[in-house]
Amino acid sequence: MGSATTKLALAAALAACVSLTACGGSPSDQSSGPTGATSGSNHAGKVSANTASESEIAAAIKAVGVSNPERWAKEVVAYRPYAADDHNLTSLRQNIAKYNPGQETVDKIVSALTP
Repeated sequence: MGSATTKLALAAALAACVSLTACGGSPSDQSSGPTGATSGSNHAGKVSANTASESEIAAAIKAVGVSNPERWAKEVVAYRPYAADDHNLTSLRQNIAKYNPGQETVDKIVSALTP
């Protein structure tokens, strides 16, 4: 029974570690945006389309299941800035649609972002 208990404890420790990593790690892992505010995660795993780094955007897009996230992150960065009050990121949706990725892909990309 000791072996099963040890395995269970290891599994719990691994799950806790993965959970902490998925939540964004420590604040020192995030870069600063132009106003000095952190640019990393905003809420619910979303990152700012305006201030997050290209790699942060790619990671968020990858997390929602979009293939080739680095390409889409480049597009997000290329079309900055986005209106802070446009929570649907309409201009980004229009610009990404030019590449014909399909509505589901556009929706997933936008679901990973905040203005």
